[in-house]
Amino acid sequence: MARLLLLGPAREAAGLSRDDVEGATVAAVLARAVDRYGGAFEEVLLISQVWVNGESAESTRTVSATDEIAVLPPISGG
Repeated sequence: MARLLLLGPAREAAGLSRDDVEGATVAAVLARAVDRYGGAFEEVLLISQVWVNGESAESTRTVSATDEIAVLPPISGG
């Protein structure tokens, strides 16, 4: 089970900022999160970056209970 950190639109879509979600990989955790939070959250994932423990991560990366998966909104500069 990994700690899921949800920021900006991901937090709004899920209705919370943190949650513990089971899964052996980033993809598995995010799939469970989509099941839990629904279509609006899934749409946010399409435009978000996903980091594990402060570093960009591939969906195949394995995770454990001590890992934090952050869903980061797109960043606009100006």
